[in-house]
Amino acid sequence: MTSNQAHPRGKRADLYPLEDVFVAVHRSAAGTAWRWRTELVVLSGLSAAFFWIWSQLHSPALAGLVLAAFLGIVFGLPWSRRFITARFWCVLARHRFQRLCWEVRLHTRAGKLPPVLWVRPTKVGERLFTWCPAGVAAEDFERHTGELRAACYAREARVTRDTQWSQLVIIDIIRRDTLAAAHTVHSPLKAVAATRHTQPNPAIPATSTMLARPAWPGGPALRDVLAPED
Repeated sequence: MTSNQAHPRGKRADLYPLEDVFVAVHRSAAGTAWRWRTELVVLSGLSAAFFWIWSQLHSPALAGLVLAAFLGIVFGLPWSRRFITARFWCVLARHRFQRLCWEVRLHTRAGKLPPVLWVRPTKVGERLFTWCPAGVAAEDFERHTGELRAACYAREARVTRDTQWSQLVIIDIIRRDTLAAAHTVHSPLKAVAATRHTQPNPAIPATSTMLARPAWPGGPALRDVLAPED
């Protein structure tokens, strides 16, 4: 075989073997455990706490009651409840984002999904920092903002590309509007406009109290001055 003869494409002639390794790890049990790491850590922590309380009280019923009371206190306190709720939405947004990337085919030809580097809560929702592999760009996410907000159960989704590193994409999940008014303030001008329309002369928004006043000190009443002559 000459040097300029084309080599057949196969496993030995694969130019990008790392892509296959990443995809194999992603679909393996280790990859599944990594994607569900938050749930596994929480479940492991609760299980360890339950068995430790059981060993101290020597009763599974009392151990479950104590653990339930502790969780009730955690969810009852406002600051801890807000913290857990924010982290819950962060985990949910990460799962829904990865599911969206698979459904709309925002991945490489080998099947590698864009990894989520970090998720943090914001005042309006969550912010995801995503790394785009070769073959995926920020413009691909911008074309699927509708599917993205629907997948994350949000009201809006915004995609921003990092100005220095184009492969780093920031996705903001908007769930609430902090500038929205909690209640509607009615304008008093509506009542003034309604009063003006009931007057005989709209140009003079006079009331009965104003008409009873004298036109000038010691003079006749204002209604007598404005009354039409017979």
